[in-house]
Amino acid sequence: MKHFIVTSFLLLCMVSITNAQNKTAYQLFSNDGQIAYYDQMIKDLVISDMVFFGEYHNNPISHWMQLKMSKSFFKIKEANLFFGAEMFESGNQLVINEYLKGLYTDDKMTPEITQLWSNYQTDYKPLVDFAKENNLRFIATNIPRRYASMINKMGINALKELSPEALALIGPDLEKYFDPTIKAYAEMADNMGGHVPSNMLNIQTAQASKDATMAYFSLKNFNSGNFLFHFEGSYHSNYQQGIIW
Repeated sequence: MKHFIVTSFLLLCMVSITNAQNKTAYQLFSNDGQIAYYDQMIKDLVISDMVFFGEYHNNPISHWMQLKMSKSFFKIKEANLFFGAEMFESGNQLVINEYLKGLYTDDKMTPEITQLWSNYQTDYKPLVDFAKENNLRFIATNIPRRYASMINKMGINALKELSPEALALIGPDLEKYFDPTIKAYAEMADNMGGHVPSNMLNIQTAQASKDATMAYFSLKNFNSGNFLFHFEGSYHSNYQQGIIW
């Protein structure tokens, strides 16, 4: 098992700005609530092997910060930097690799990856193109949604129905390590109050299948000396659980 450190920070978007002369768009905070500064944050994070950025998907400042941090990490890590993302499913890796090599243009790649998120052009394409421009790897880490949907309907037994080719696209340790009492999954049921559906365990397992697959492909593509910058919804890394666990 490769050792890695997860360092997290809070990004606060300033909705109300009282100082007209200082229109601050964001403020960084450390885990203990202290104000943090960008340059020091980069120095602190870059000593890790992997950094997981838990985003709010529709927050533009988060996406701006991801690109800014990518450029800062590249200045330090250069070719050792590579990316991973929830937004790309493992079955799309071949198409992404071909695009990064310049085998065809974006207008050919985009239709091939039919699961692209609606905000791909504004929020994730800049990250993919940054990787392309600098000859960096970009790993599709998430489980294909069709298999997560099967698990949601059939539970973990759905894995027994899949071919070896399909199982190769899913984190192989899900059945061995899934634990519905882990805070990240237990809260899914808790947040439903008295309206927990009968298939709650299946829902939790489907969620865990995403985390397990993202963790698996993060580690599978990591070599000694590498530095992974991974993008995922905050739910997948809250409490240093989900993918991290």
